[in-house]
Amino acid sequence: MPLNPLLQELQNEIYVEPFSSIDFGKHRNTVAPTDLKRPNSIIVKLANPVIRAWETYARPLWLHRKSNDVVRELIRREDENTSYNDLAPVNKALQMAAVYFADGEDSAGVAKHRETLPTYLWQSDKGMTSCGTNGVQVWDTAFTILAVVEAGLANDTRFQAAMTKALDFLNISQLRENLADPYRQRRKGGWPFSTKDNGYIVSDCSAEAMKAVIILQEECGFSKVISDSRLRECVDSLLSMQNEDGGFGSYERARGGEWLEILNPAEVFDRIMVEYSYPECTTAVLTSFSLFRRHFPHYEAAAIEKAISRAVQYILANQRSDGSWYGSWAICFTYATFFALESLETVGQTYQTSIPARRACDWLVSKQNRDGGWGEHSSSCEVQQYVQHEKSQVVNTAWAALALMSARYPHSKNIVDGLELIRSRQQRNGEWLQEDIEGVFNRTCAIEYPNYKFYFSIRALGKYEQTYLPWIKELG
Repeated sequence: MPLNPLLQELQNEIYVEPFSSIDFGKHRNTVAPTDLKRPNSIIVKLANPVIRAWETYARPLWLHRKSNDVVRELIRREDENTSYNDLAPVNKALQMAAVYFADGEDSAGVAKHRETLPTYLWQSDKGMTSCGTNGVQVWDTAFTILAVVEAGLANDTRFQAAMTKALDFLNISQLRENLADPYRQRRKGGWPFSTKDNGYIVSDCSAEAMKAVIILQEECGFSKVISDSRLRECVDSLLSMQNEDGGFGSYERARGGEWLEILNPAEVFDRIMVEYSYPECTTAVLTSFSLFRRHFPHYEAAAIEKAISRAVQYILANQRSDGSWYGSWAICFTYATFFALESLETVGQTYQTSIPARRACDWLVSKQNRDGGWGEHSSSCEVQQYVQHEKSQVVNTAWAALALMSARYPHSKNIVDGLELIRSRQQRNGEWLQEDIEGVFNRTCAIEYPNYKFYFSIRALGKYEQTYLPWIKELG
């Protein structure tokens, strides 16, 4: 690519010394200390110069061409599976560059990549930045539906039209066929993280979307725009995703061992080489299966019962000695513990009936702040220990309150105090202001979910009025 004024400006902005004077070969292992989250293993450090020497002096040209053809085919599959959005902006940028050099600037592949670039880019108050994916549409829509339902507002005339549109969006976003790609997880009937163009099934997104659909159609009387057969297809795909340990990963079944992290070359990301089981994904699938079999008790009853039993075993086995669960997709122990207690309730394990549930509630209460809220810092994810935030956070507080209510924690003052903090932070126009970051992935990369403060707060306030308060009154 010829040097142009824009590239010159970028070179001057990015590098602290003249670009033309940099010997990039000497900086293979140069990483800012703040970005170095997982140093290369000794195997990677030894392999890099060997591979470089092989490429330069010994590799046959025919093997070079054959290797490029194989990699180009894998890139093509990813591009077509995702309508040229690709899974995330990192591989989007790398694959666009690869297609540019492999196929040429004027190729159809480059043109399609250019068309989808705006999906990721947006202008913030700090300049041009990028989203972590092409959105969170399905995820946000499912949780919004669940929040409105939990608040008892799904059939309120002020919100019925919005709920109908949300159901329609889940209808058009469902993945209706499997990919013609032998390397990819079965996806038919499932849902992606964002939009259909995202291309790949995600276990917890499918679970939450299926829950939202079932509740609206079977319990709230909305039109059945998604047929029972399509829900069964979702169940079939989710059943195919359960790992040997009983847990569920995010995008696919685990296909390799954690030992492969020895070959992790990224330095800035951890746990990226293979898929893992996660408490949050497992608990989401568990709650969705519990809801599904309540309404469709005869479909794959034995398989669902077995999957639920194995999932419960995984969840209990992954509880920490202090009563919490480690969360991989948000901040952090508060998040995973909320999902765990919500799922355990669906199989009858609550504060009154389950020692693990009681331990989790006691742990949550031990982290409550004097102002009634909960606040967990994002560094918890990296150090893998609970780190107290300097200030209570609305989202953490909503998760903690929801967790305690799901477990039927009998001491209501802890919950009331938490909800009072949420109410005190609500603005006159009904919104909550953005506080600290809520999400994370690969232990080290924090990511904002701006709608968490809305639907989890609504859900916590609604669950208290609609479910928990009547139970407390009945308890006497």
